[in-house]
Amino acid sequence: MSEEKTPENAVSFAVKDCALVSISTGVKAYILAELLEHLREVEVGCLYYHFWARQLRPSFDHPEFHNDFAAWAHRDLHDWILAERLNLIAPHEFRNLEELREELINIIEERVDESGDLPWRKAAAPFYFVKSQIIVLDTGKRVKEPQQLVEIVPTLSQGSIFYHFIDARRRTPDRIDDFRAWFQAFSPQYDDLAAELAAIDPYFLTLTEIREQLSLVFRRYFGVSK
Repeated sequence: MSEEKTPENAVSFAVKDCALVSISTGVKAYILAELLEHLREVEVGCLYYHFWARQLRPSFDHPEFHNDFAAWAHRDLHDWILAERLNLIAPHEFRNLEELREELINIIEERVDESGDLPWRKAAAPFYFVKSQIIVLDTGKRVKEPQQLVEIVPTLSQGSIFYHFIDARRRTPDRIDDFRAWFQAFSPQYDDLAAELAAIDPYFLTLTEIREQLSLVFRRYFGVSK
């Protein structure tokens, strides 16, 4: 590993925290046909909420399901096949939320074609479409050198991990996390470190697990023992 140098154009990494505020849309669906109809029309912010917000809100109900659509299909619609298929959707693999919407609709339509009564089967409870507003807080912490992340990352809240490693993919030009976006100012010095971060799953891991993975990568890269 080469000696660390800070380029003149590099700026400090500003550590932020965040919270998601849930906002009801008033839209709900008792049957799959209604769900499909609403999915074609609801704003993409609803998709973001129902795929990502579960990581920030406490949930002890069906933790094996990673998005609200899969959990509803299992818990209320009692269609385990659809639930499993929806649960396999990895939203970060799509270029944008509109592509995610298309995939979601395709999976549901495919399941509808397989079962004649499923579109009209009434669920035990409706699916409520919710959107969210993100509230961002500046922690006041600043990181000047990448090696300082070894000490900083283990102390980050779940909100900070969500903001910098997940929500960043909506904000950065290359749709990557804030750490890799920051490393670009040092390129090519930390390109190999960025590649290691790219291998960390942002969706199927919990925020605590993501923080642990990030901490491990930074410690290993900079040769710091735990």
